[in-house]
Amino acid sequence: MLDDAFERLRERVREQPHARAVLAPAAAPGGRPSHAYLFHGPPGTGKASVARAFAGALLAQGAADEEHVWARVQRETHPDLTWVKASGAAEVLVADVEPVVAQATRTPFESSRRVFVIEAAHTLNDQAANRLLKTLEEPAHYVHLLLLSDRRQELLPTIASRCLHVRFDALPAETIARGLLAADGESLAAAEDRHERLEGGGAGDQALVHARACARLALGDGRLAALLAGERGRELRCAAEAFVRAALAGRSGERPWREILDVARAAGVGAGEELSQARAEELELAPAKERKRMERETAEARRRVERRARSRALELALRLGELWLRDLLCLAEGAAEVVHNLDRMSELERDLSICGPPRAPARARAGIAFFQDTRLRLALNVSEELALEALAYRL
Repeated sequence: MLDDAFERLRERVREQPHARAVLAPAAAPGGRPSHAYLFHGPPGTGKASVARAFAGALLAQGAADEEHVWARVQRETHPDLTWVKASGAAEVLVADVEPVVAQATRTPFESSRRVFVIEAAHTLNDQAANRLLKTLEEPAHYVHLLLLSDRRQELLPTIASRCLHVRFDALPAETIARGLLAADGESLAAAEDRHERLEGGGAGDQALVHARACARLALGDGRLAALLAGERGRELRCAAEAFVRAALAGRSGERPWREILDVARAAGVGAGEELSQARAEELELAPAKERKRMERETAEARRRVERRARSRALELALRLGELWLRDLLCLAEGAAEVVHNLDRMSELERDLSICGPPRAPARARAGIAFFQDTRLRLALNVSEELALEALAYRL
């Protein structure tokens, strides 16, 4: 089974040559894994999935039931695996890394190793980073830390310098599209066949055209492509397109930004409900004297999760609006082959006629700049509704 765990790791790093070159020898029998790794690269490139596979391969070595070890690692329930996620609204807090610092000094429960995974390591606040630093500097021989980051340049240099860097590259759109089709229940071989037929001129295959559009819009982010292919993604795309269309047609008085805000709020509520449901079983099993504290912590965590989900949905809607203008610009300049919204070509052509072909390139370029400016403003915590209203009138 160790060979199986190793092969599973190799399969997950198949699309990431640098990760394959660094991690496969370390996880192989007799390998010498580093005490700390920094997985860095664009979001949605498989860093978390590879971290699970790498942890599974390390913890399965020498285990009596290696299949059971692998399964628990994938569920993040293995006692020698600690998986840290940000509990703050936008950062990893000291409380999040305390379990790492405490458990790194204790010998493993079952395996010969302990593995710690820290998501969004670039959001470690100064206190959390300093608390983690000593563990990174002087780890026990059985400790392996995996730090995951979408923005390596924002990580404290003292943290980054103590890790072996593993680069993850943005996934090709074709790879993401095939993965979306396979996720819908189609075999990979069938997805490959459909892909080849499309390349050969079978553009009438709407499912694959839609998958490729989502893949291109995701800009190499596999998780984002999956979201765009689902119901929530369709709602965001429709809201963003309607916003741009109304603004370009001079119908900002209809308040077209309200649909974007509604979809973003719904995303926040949905994320909050998922968290509450996940914590419900823990609350039921908790001692009576601990229940009120846990309920209070759950309510606070839900507020943070809802805020993060709402902000991400709003950011995504603005990016989709920006990409819609980018596609209008491509059409106006005669470069239809690089359009991202492949499944909306007729709508794009109609919008191009609304803009007026002679003025379309200039309007599209100015609009893209307005979207980028608005995204920066929202990062500074301005009023979401006022920012979108101002964007609509500027467009």
